[in-house]
This record gives sequence, C-alpha cells and structure tokens, in this order.
Amino acid sequence: MDYITFRLRNPNAAERLVDDVEAAIRKRLEMPESFEPYPSTRDREHPYFTILVRNFTVFYVVIGDTMEVRRILYGHRDMRNLLQ
Repeated sequence: MDYITFRLRNPNAAERLVDDVEAAIRKRLEMPESFEPYPSTRDREHPYFTILVRNFTVFYVVIGDTMEVRRILYGHRDMRNLLQ
C-alpha cells in the first residue's frame, strides 16, 4: 500500500485496493478451506490457500478456527520462487 500511495502517488487507488482485499477476505471467512490448497514445493504444516484480488494474490493459512493472512503478492511476480 505504501508503494501505491507514495511511490505511485495514488492514495485513492491504495485505499480501494485495501477495501477490495478486506472484502474478499471477509467473504472467504465463511468457508476458508473449501478451496484447493496452493501447490507448494515445500512441506508446510499449514497449507497455503489463495484469494485473487485484481492483480494481487492473498495467501492465507487456516489454523484451527483462525484464517491467517501470510502474504499479499503482486500477480506479476515469480510466486513459486518467492514462496520457497
């Protein structure tokens, strides 16, 4: 958000993106494990799940009854490499 707000000088776009991410997360709270886990080359205690929001991917895990957001990455990045 800092990048969009300060580097790109577009605080309104940053705020809209935050709103969209929050709305997508709230919607997913209803059934966070009902989607296929993200394929990982690493053995993880808690598998990653994803939510696509515009050009971003939200990565989260489910621990008990808690949905924990781990990362939000720009979609044009090399995600496989970043998630190793």
